[in-house]
Amino acid sequence: MSDAHGPVSRPLSSHLRIYEPLEAFGPKERERIEAGLLGRGGREDLDAAETDATLDRIVSGAGDPFPPDGAEFTRALTVNGTTLYCPSQLVLRSGLAAESVISSAPRILAELMLPEEARERHQRRVDRIAAETASPRINTRESLWGIPFSWFVLFQESDPTEVVEDGEHVRTVRIVAPWAKAIGRARFAVANLALAAPDMSMLDELTSLTEWLEQFHPDSVIELDYGRVADRVFPDESCLDVRLGIECLAEGDLTGAAAAYRRLASRWIPIRQLARAS
Repeated sequence: MSDAHGPVSRPLSSHLRIYEPLEAFGPKERERIEAGLLGRGGREDLDAAETDATLDRIVSGAGDPFPPDGAEFTRALTVNGTTLYCPSQLVLRSGLAAESVISSAPRILAELMLPEEARERHQRRVDRIAAETASPRINTRESLWGIPFSWFVLFQESDPTEVVEDGEHVRTVRIVAPWAKAIGRARFAVANLALAAPDMSMLDELTSLTEWLEQFHPDSVIELDYGRVADRVFPDESCLDVRLGIECLAEGDLTGAAAAYRRLASRWIPIRQLARAS
């Protein structure tokens, strides 16, 4: 069984990325950023190359699923004449993913997926890059099988939106917002939810998201990249529904908040159920 872009068994992944000016990075980071730009082509070529490299490591018989040195990619975005950069940070992100697997998966399965020798070799890469980094932070967040509702808080319908089409299908949708607007929206939502719905899980998600945003340069730009899930939900009004839901809660309009949630749920729950589909 397959969709327009490959087997359904491949997870639908979406990304939240922070693009920063070059001065936000240290000397070694700048070297990796420049190396990651060379010969990568456009955004679609880069996305495909990154996906192919990941799949090659997974199916490789070498027993090492980790990215090697030099396996970094850089995305660039020009806003108002200024070029901003989002390094893929595959080595650091793979290290964090490995920690999650080790702590959550059964030991036998974790050791099978991540052999100890490969983990130790990769940890040396992580330690070296962390030591070379001016301010350790991860510029990319990834979500499988749907987009967290908290991410939509950072964007509004009026933000610049790019729809990338492939024939009759939508390959992806990308929304961008300046850092100052995105973090202002997040703080506004946190303040209102803390008063109106302190037990709501989105409050914890938004608090964590706000703390993450605070690590970055104030001239940064935030990008929500739907990925292949866009073909299943676009045109999408999730940013509007999340904003209306939070405003309704702040005003004590529980009926309006429930209606906004029902619209979100009807759109995204079927996507999340695909993770359990055979």
